[in-house]
Order: sequence, then structure tokens, then C-alpha cells
Amino acid sequence: MSPVEPNGCGEGMSGATARALLAEFSDPERATHAMRFFKTGPGDYGEGDRFIGVTVPDVRKVERQLRGLPLAGILDLLASAIHEERLLALLLMVSRYDKGDEKVRQEVFETYLAHRDRINNWDLVDASAPYIFGRHVHGKGEEERLALARSERMWDRRIAMVSTLHSIRQGETAIVAQLAELLLNDRHDLMHKAVGWMLREAGKRDASMLERFLDRHAAEMPRTALRYAIERLPEERRKDYMSRKDQARVRPQRTS
Repeated sequence: MSPVEPNGCGEGMSGATARALLAEFSDPERATHAMRFFKTGPGDYGEGDRFIGVTVPDVRKVERQLRGLPLAGILDLLASAIHEERLLALLLMVSRYDKGDEKVRQEVFETYLAHRDRINNWDLVDASAPYIFGRHVHGKGEEERLALARSERMWDRRIAMVSTLHSIRQGETAIVAQLAELLLNDRHDLMHKAVGWMLREAGKRDASMLERFLDRHAAEMPRTALRYAIERLPEERRKDYMSRKDQARVRPQRTS
């Protein structure tokens, strides 16, 4: 790897520095696989995204070398057409938020929201939403999170849902149930997965909340969301909730 001082303190760091460091880990074969995995084909959710084939552990290696990168350099990366460069930018923003004072955290939060059109795949959301958006809005009311949950843009809705992971880790699960109800009939499979995932995680902290939610909504939940939500439940309970879903699909036949 090119020489950069520890903890990202080298002078003259820029988006170009970051690109050069990432390029050292690139692999065309991995890039081709990633383009299939992240659904970059016509009409897919990641249509047009470009990859250079850098693994997440290697992106994190580069991030640790660049933690002093100025915000302008981070935004340069976030504007990139290259997926791994946007991921690197978001990881740097997470670190900047984590290490910053209140002024820096507010700046990172506002930047994150202003440029969230660049957060356009599920891994980019999942690597950043709980640690910037979720952390920042925690304990400050839910207006901003609910606004994203009602957005027409699917990635905004996923940011809202996945950001609740921070609240879950603080032992607060009410917002998970609230958003899960709001997004219950979302049209996108990636949202079904996010809803089920957060319900499952909340259930680890508050089993009664999860069971109350499932008792009300199991029959109407998308199958993917339900499967994710019940994954950690005892087998008998899983079968019970799936049977409710299956029974709800059976329409009574008309009698003559």
C-alpha cells in the first residue's frame, strides 16, 4: 500500500489519494461478480452501478489510512460512479461522525442527508444509516425518520428502517414497530428484508414487542419480511406464524 501516515495524518490527502489506494486492491473478476450480486443490470435496483472489485475488508483498510481526509475529499469520493469509492466515503463519514464534536457531527449529518442520492445500494445504506442518521436522530423525536420512511425513494425508506438499529442497541424498540407498520406493504423486496431484519433484531431485546407485532400482522406481512422476523423464534412459533400467512392466502371458494 502507498505510504500514508498512521491514522490518516499525511499531508496532501485527497480523493485522488483514496482512489489510488483503492485501485491497488482492485480485481476485474471480483468486479464482474459484484455487478451481478448488486443487481446492476437494466431495470434492476442497482442499474448502472460500476465496481472495481475491492472487498469490504480492503475498503476498510484504506479507510483506516485516510481518516484525516477533508470533507471536500470525502464528497469527491461520494460523487463517484464507482461503488467502492462511495462506500469508502460513507465509512469515512461514519468515522468523522464518531470522532467529532457536536459541530462536526451536525455537519456530517447534514452532509449525509444532502447527498443521500449517492447512497443508492443496500450495502451503502446498511454501512452508514445506523451510525450517522440513526445515531443523530436518536432521542430527538422521530419526525425526520418518519419523513424518510414516507419518501418515494426506496433508499430513503431503507435508511429510515435500518437506522433504527441504533435505537434497538439502546434498548428502544417502539420506533421499529411504528416504522414496520408504516412500511408493511412496501412494494420492494429490499424493504421487506429490511423490515423483517429490524423486527428480528428488536425481538432479541424485546421479545414481547415482536410477538405483539406478529400476532397483529403475520397474516398480512410479505413472506420475506415474515421469514426474516421469525428467524430466531422457536420452531413451533415459526411454524405457527407461517401457517397464519399461508391460511390468509387461501381464499374461500364461492358457493353456487
